[in-house]
Amino acid sequence: MEFGEVVRRRRMVRNYDPDRPVPPAVVDRLLDHALRAPSAGFSQGWGFLVLSTQPDRERFWAATTPPSAEENRWLTGMRRAPLIVVPLANKSAYLDRYAEPDKGWADRDEGRWPVPYWQIDTGFATLLILLTVVDEGLGACFFGIPPDRVDGFRAAFDVPDRYAPIGAITIGYRAPDHRSPSLRRGRRPATEVVHHGRWRRPVEEPTGQDDRTVE
Repeated sequence: MEFGEVVRRRRMVRNYDPDRPVPPAVVDRLLDHALRAPSAGFSQGWGFLVLSTQPDRERFWAATTPPSAEENRWLTGMRRAPLIVVPLANKSAYLDRYAEPDKGWADRDEGRWPVPYWQIDTGFATLLILLTVVDEGLGACFFGIPPDRVDGFRAAFDVPDRYAPIGAITIGYRAPDHRSPSLRRGRRPATEVVHHGRWRRPVEEPTGQDDRTVE
């Protein structure tokens, strides 16, 4: 599939065919592509928990879903996914890397970082998984783990403290599902979000006096 077509087809899929497992070779390609994501200082401070067996997937949903949560269309469809991949960010890998002689931030001060690159880089890797999923003819959905369920998730899968999940990805062959109501908002036009040369505010409604773009 052409790369442009992969990008255009990518969307979040929330219902899967439970009788079609993801082939192991495809799982390997998803992870191989994820490992090719860029990372600051080539720190590669990420980890991926792969859950492909039914007991593991059930343990994931039990650990991450509040007991009071009611079964709904979203949860029912997501539970049908035959594969879950949890991307995790390792902040200490970045602090350690940038304390090395060629970087020199020996104090390991997090304040030196303008943004948490450990999360950004793990997000890059996650997007490569999502794009590879489309190229392989599958569907996927990235979603968050509730903060109050993270400790339970760690305990259920023996995740070291230095690794923090940035979310989770359900993966499988698509089944009919409903479009997200959020899509009714429409895609924001490039004229609102792309700025060339300098930042410009959107064109305001004409006032009859001066309808030029305000800078």
